[in-house]
Amino acid sequence: MSLWVDEYRPKSLEELTYHSDLTKRLKILASSEDFPHLLVYGPSGAGKKTRISCLLRELFGEGVQKLKTDIQTFTNSSSRKIDITVVSSKYHLEITPNEVGFSDRLVVQEFLKDVAQTKQVDLSIKHDFKVVIIHEADLLTRESQAALRRTMELYMSNVRLILCCKSPSKIIDPIRSRCLLIRVPAPTIDEIITILINIAKKTNVNLPLKVAKLIADQSNRDLRKAILSFESLYMEYDVLKDNIRYRFTDWEEIINDIANKISLHYNPENLENIRDLLYELLNTYILPSNLIKYLFLAIVRRADESVKFEILEKAAEFEHRIVTGSKALIHIEAFVINAMYIIGRYKNGLGTISMDID
Repeated sequence: MSLWVDEYRPKSLEELTYHSDLTKRLKILASSEDFPHLLVYGPSGAGKKTRISCLLRELFGEGVQKLKTDIQTFTNSSSRKIDITVVSSKYHLEITPNEVGFSDRLVVQEFLKDVAQTKQVDLSIKHDFKVVIIHEADLLTRESQAALRRTMELYMSNVRLILCCKSPSKIIDPIRSRCLLIRVPAPTIDEIITILINIAKKTNVNLPLKVAKLIADQSNRDLRKAILSFESLYMEYDVLKDNIRYRFTDWEEIINDIANKISLHYNPENLENIRDLLYELLNTYILPSNLIKYLFLAIVRRADESVKFEILEKAAEFEHRIVTGSKALIHIEAFVINAMYIIGRYKNGLGTISMDID
């Protein structure tokens, strides 16, 4: 028995229910004789992977859904073995080089070279190239991206790359210039509600509109999270009523607690406790860049309109420092201190306030 988020995932472009203009563009691309490299980007839960899967089916047919998972091993210059998970069909392969850390350059070079040197043997299909999907492309090291650029130039005839990421700003210019950029925006709250109601009809679950709106509002426009929350609530309560209480995950509860300490109960003495909570969150393997995003969203939901933009600027500044620097906790703490300073200044009605922090 599969999760609803997988069971009711659209299998073809015709089944996609939102971003109709984007769907038309993908259909045109699939019918084109000269299929380009793609850079597909957008926020988590927007539907990037689903659209890539539907595009592959449009290109090659139902065979792309017959998947197998393998472990491929590479050996680096110091004779250390590096394993990477490869999901593949006859027509495409999917990898996440970032999972091997700083060895991603070796994976990109060796893996893509092996794939590119093997020609497509199925002569009945329209396209004679294989597609390699690289997930979390924005987390690749710059050395790996430079190697990827050279591979794109050398093996264009046999391989097309589809890079999937959240932000194209972290992809080097030479790669961006060689790809067609496709942005997948997050669905609107109304679109998420419609999808939840459609799933409820398929599963014969009574989903009141008020509950659907509650789930959609708490999802931060993340469709995957909304569907998982819907199934979780149904498994817990069986019957969904209007007065149902939405249950946050443990890490969401911690983030809400931190946001309350910053926004609602401003007190610099809370910093020590907040530091302990941040340690706890980072130990649950939440990416630091994601953590600062979730903190920002939780804080601005509680903050006055007049300070939201200033907090956004600080979130962007320290998210950039996380990517370019080291010791992510320091930068997250600095963001928390700045957000606390901004909110405290507003609540005290002062241009500046004094914060004594050891």
